[in-house]
Amino acid sequence: MAEITAALVRDLREKTGAGMMDCKKALVESDGDMEGAIDWLRKKGLSAAAKKSGRVASEGLVGVASGPNVAAMVEVNAETDFLARNETFQNFVAEVAGLALSVGEDVEALKAATFPGTTHTTQDELVKLIATIGENMSIRRAKVLRVPSGTVATYIHNAVKPGLGKIGVLVALEAASEHEALETLGRQIGMHVAAARPEALDISNVEGSALEREKAVLREQASGSGKPAAIIEKMIEGRIRKYYEEVVLLEQVWVHDGESRVKQVVQKAGGTLTGFARFQLGEGIEKAATDFAAEVAAAAKG
Repeated sequence: MAEITAALVRDLREKTGAGMMDCKKALVESDGDMEGAIDWLRKKGLSAAAKKSGRVASEGLVGVASGPNVAAMVEVNAETDFLARNETFQNFVAEVAGLALSVGEDVEALKAATFPGTTHTTQDELVKLIATIGENMSIRRAKVLRVPSGTVATYIHNAVKPGLGKIGVLVALEAASEHEALETLGRQIGMHVAAARPEALDISNVEGSALEREKAVLREQASGSGKPAAIIEKMIEGRIRKYYEEVVLLEQVWVHDGESRVKQVVQKAGGTLTGFARFQLGEGIEKAATDFAAEVAAAAKG
């Protein structure tokens, strides 16, 4: 008899959306075989989502929600862009973003939390949505930023409705108090982040491996110049400063005037930029070569 571990049960629940106890029973019945367990759930009618779980879900929506000195952002994926215009799906994403304000950014905790207005979990609500709409969906990631005082501003680029779109940004600004000018600045920084795509807040936050990789490329490029080693190192230092200006938020040129540095704008406003997050829908998800319409046509042919 195969050992039915908690990790195995969790994986089956992720694939099918079925209840935890049903997943455990399915694995027991199939002696730990994942595919056999999925089939068992489907035969019992316990997983309307199981046959959809293999489809790539890279569309959907990014949602944001705000509270006093806190804001949350989530990405909920679906298979088609069409679903982003579905009011039921939109409401689900908005509710999950609001839930993250209190639950936090751990996706598993979000799934396990009671869905607002119901007595069941958010994961159960998602499974119900999958069965009703007929597309694979998943809560992919979440981010929550807080400040002791000041504001966490939100920005959605090309919003389909307030708080929902394909690119979302959170900006944490600490200040003595929250005020309208600070909120406006936070939104402007959010617009900047959406457009400029910074990778780090400040120079100290630049990932060490990324910096070393950049230096290696620059050193290789400069080595063919024939210049002395000392000159080459100075050339690299200059190019690294340029690299920081490209990837570090506080070092970037402010997109709203094309002249100032972001750090100068923040300092002038009397605040401190302590964090940011940027979600772009579907980034990093490997999309299937065949499109959804082709898949439907293939299924219709049997």
